[in-house]
Amino acid sequence: MARNEVLYAAVGKGNRKAVEAEVQKALAENVNVVGLLMDSMIPAMRDLGERFSRNEVYVPEMLIAARAMAAGLKLIEPQLAKSGHQPLGKVCVGTVKGDLHDIGKNLVAMMLKGAGYEVDDLGVDCDVAKFAAAADRGAQVVLCSALLTTTMPYMKDVVSAFKDRPQVKVVIGGAPVTQQYADEIGAAGYGQDANSAVKVVDGLIKGA
Repeated sequence: MARNEVLYAAVGKGNRKAVEAEVQKALAENVNVVGLLMDSMIPAMRDLGERFSRNEVYVPEMLIAARAMAAGLKLIEPQLAKSGHQPLGKVCVGTVKGDLHDIGKNLVAMMLKGAGYEVDDLGVDCDVAKFAAAADRGAQVVLCSALLTTTMPYMKDVVSAFKDRPQVKVVIGGAPVTQQYADEIGAAGYGQDANSAVKVVDGLIKGA
């Protein structure tokens, strides 16, 4: 279906009221909600993610847009369920044990949901057992976040815990984390920011 330019722009600007109004209008007109999601809402969030990576927009704008996107998703989710629409995959995201910071984690979770994934948000201070339980519930990719250098080493414990479950991929990220560290501990991927985390997940899910 053709892109809904009003909805696309509203998501990109983080205009929650405009997103809700346009989605409600589309629902009243019996517009195909799968097309609405795939052709207008998800592309808007992905475009915003690209701009974020280029430092054209910043964390506050991303959070506002993600919340506007979430408001729109909430309205169409019942129709998506009825249509049998399947998410691109299922992932879980959490801040590692000992770390209570959640802004980066929340942004990654919102971006992944906006990109079409089912997201199991585990919150903060997550130990290995919590990540493992999420994998038991169907998470194909485990995303670990850390903001402190003192909690970052726990990511190695998470990666080690999934050595015997190669079908579950572990991706790490956060301010002190680097690609080099991800390689050292054997993580399946590294996300420099929320947008790159989505791209890493895309690659892992499609390559599974």
